[in-house]
Amino acid sequence: MRHDIEFDAEGVTLRGWFYEAEGVNGPAPCVVMAHGWSATRRIYLDRFAEVFAAAGLCVLLWDNRGFGDSDTAPGKPRYEIDPWEQVRDYQHGISYAQNRSEVDPERIGVWGSSFSGGHAFVVAAIDQRVKAVCGQAPFVSGRDTYANLARVNNLVIDPHLLAADRRARAAGEPPAMIPVIGTDPGQVTGIPTPDAHEFFTEARAGMAPEWHNEVTLRSLELMRGYEPGLYLPLITPTPLLMIVASHDGLTGGNLAASAFATAAEPKQAVFVPGGHFAAYTGPGFEIASAAARDWFVRHLA
Repeated sequence: MRHDIEFDAEGVTLRGWFYEAEGVNGPAPCVVMAHGWSATRRIYLDRFAEVFAAAGLCVLLWDNRGFGDSDTAPGKPRYEIDPWEQVRDYQHGISYAQNRSEVDPERIGVWGSSFSGGHAFVVAAIDQRVKAVCGQAPFVSGRDTYANLARVNNLVIDPHLLAADRRARAAGEPPAMIPVIGTDPGQVTGIPTPDAHEFFTEARAGMAPEWHNEVTLRSLELMRGYEPGLYLPLITPTPLLMIVASHDGLTGGNLAASAFATAAEPKQAVFVPGGHFAAYTGPGFEIASAAARDWFVRHLA
């Protein structure tokens, strides 16, 4: 059973869905989850939530602030991706879930994918309420991912452009905006890879018409300064599952695998064949959803 919900994140209303655990009498474990860079909850997250709920897990998922159905903080532009605000929203989500009667507040797991995969690791490292964590095709290094993206579209983003945007916004001008995806190699885009263009184009046409192909330029700067992989050694003793796409050319499957080596036990890595978006559909989804489900059931239920 799925419910439309909303909760307060210190002045910002976040909206999403709550799934009741199937076949459970009394309070059940809960998986708290949100999507990655610019994506909304309607882009495949319901499929993961249904798998988790069928296994006896409650699920809370929402649209990130400034995206989809969620509100934007007063004075902040819409479509700005601030990783630390999103990390704190995971913590607000945990609090909301703990206060629901259907949830056992002592059995909370966090799940994230791509950019939010990094968030899941950070939250598990800093918030002791988390009892199990899963990061799928995770973003682990802003500096390295930024460099990869700059090479992909053959355009190194001029730092003076970022500085000029900060000065303009400080002077009261609107923020500079860039598309999330695009095909012009001479245009700065947030995610310039061909598989990202295919993924978001199909998602907007088929399941998420609310998805907006635009983010603030500052989102790129904030992404570059975000290093969630540094938190991996701090997650122990919380059980850690990392699902890695073997040919991930976006966040870097090699980067994720190297970062996984820095984490302490208990931990497990599962590899999905294919690129960054392989875990959302087809055989990749079957592998990734089953691995995450089994991990949470094992450590929460």
